[in-house]
Amino acid sequence: MTPRPFLLLLLFLAVTAEMSLTRFSAGAVGVNWGTEASHPLPPSKVVELLKSNGIAKVKLFDADPKVLRALSGSNIGVTVGIPNSMIKSLNASRKVAESWVHDNVTRYFDGGNRVRIEYVAVGDEPFLQSYGNQYRPFVIGAAMNIQNALAKASLASEVKVVVPSSFDSFLSESGRPSSGHFRADLNKTMIELLSFLTKHHSPFFVTISPFLSFHQNNNISLDFSLFKETAKAHKDGRKTYRNSFDLSYNTLLSALSSIGFQDVDIVVSKIGWPTDGAANATSPTAEAFLKGLMGHLEKKTGSLPVETYIENLLDEDKRNVSSGNFERHWGVFTFDGQAKYSFSFNHNSKKLINAQNVQYLPPKWCVVNNNKDLSNASAKALEACSLSDCTSILPGGSCSSIGWPRNVSYAFNSLYQQSDHKAESCEFGGLGLITTVDPSEDKCRFWIQLDTSSHSSPHIPIFFPSWSLLLLCFLLSSLN
Repeated sequence: MTPRPFLLLLLFLAVTAEMSLTRFSAGAVGVNWGTEASHPLPPSKVVELLKSNGIAKVKLFDADPKVLRALSGSNIGVTVGIPNSMIKSLNASRKVAESWVHDNVTRYFDGGNRVRIEYVAVGDEPFLQSYGNQYRPFVIGAAMNIQNALAKASLASEVKVVVPSSFDSFLSESGRPSSGHFRADLNKTMIELLSFLTKHHSPFFVTISPFLSFHQNNNISLDFSLFKETAKAHKDGRKTYRNSFDLSYNTLLSALSSIGFQDVDIVVSKIGWPTDGAANATSPTAEAFLKGLMGHLEKKTGSLPVETYIENLLDEDKRNVSSGNFERHWGVFTFDGQAKYSFSFNHNSKKLINAQNVQYLPPKWCVVNNNKDLSNASAKALEACSLSDCTSILPGGSCSSIGWPRNVSYAFNSLYQQSDHKAESCEFGGLGLITTVDPSEDKCRFWIQLDTSSHSSPHIPIFFPSWSLLLLCFLLSSLN
């Protein structure tokens, strides 16, 4: 017979292990899953990727039925998003709000394969300073109408309404967290929002961005941003701050306290480090940041968010780049679900697990034909980049040093892959050449796109004015 004390010890260890696993996997850290990609990884593959990496929570920016169907039965906690473009109509009409809740929330609570929807996010950072008053006057009304629609559907106790706030919604001119406050133009709106959130026991969603703080503030060092122990500390009275995250987070706490909401739960709805498109946006730096962040959160010392969502799960080649070319490179994984660096979301694994059995287009690339007159090559490259993603060859990008005419080849290939290898997409007035020899070099990868023929989605060309910079780069390079 097994001794009773030994049985008690086994029971204690089992309970302790379960509590430890639950505490870690209960959702302290999740990811943002954006879908602004020309060739998105199939939702079923993404859900497999989430599960294989132990990611228990995901935040969406919309309510795509294909994505939500893939999440059904997964037991992954989900935040569904309402695009900024819908805020005004949701504010104006309760019926519109009720229809939205019925179509995008209620239907996924019925049946056996339900989606574990936890939050509805009204807008994506609608208070961003660059938006001005485009969305701000309508946000609270939209949130209230969604709340009433959830209550009418008997879901208000299960699904909370939140409004993700931007990193620039709060600040401290002196750089000291104790002086933190909300922007003057937002103060009244924030009081209304936080009153609403408190009434319905909802958390405050907000972006914390050490990456942007580092790029916008000369007093923030890279080591301080990456949680390095050797970083020079920042002092604020008797308090000492040893990393950028705590500096920003406590600035937010002061802002909340200044308007009487110091006790609200906080969810960091976006935090990450891009791997391309800007200085110090590299895979090793992103790895150092995320490892530092996870280690900091696991210490559970000081004031910390109740949940944190990493930006982003995957790279998105159609994301707007008005704030910087890095916007398309937030992913922990590349667009095809392959890990960029060594990192883990859970204690059970030391590294990320890649997406499996990914379907690619055939191994073919479009490059510049060096046997042709290339005097018009730069203009053709600009045309290609107006319809595809060339952020990696712009200044600060991982391919910015490959030189002319290889950067022209990169541009040609970007459009060729975007266009699913259509022969005409590699013409460029006779300057393009289709090859089966991989033109990639060192850290500059010439991508092959995903084969999305079985789950087709529209490939809509988008022109960004910033590509005029690219033409300048090509012209200057061609003179060398």
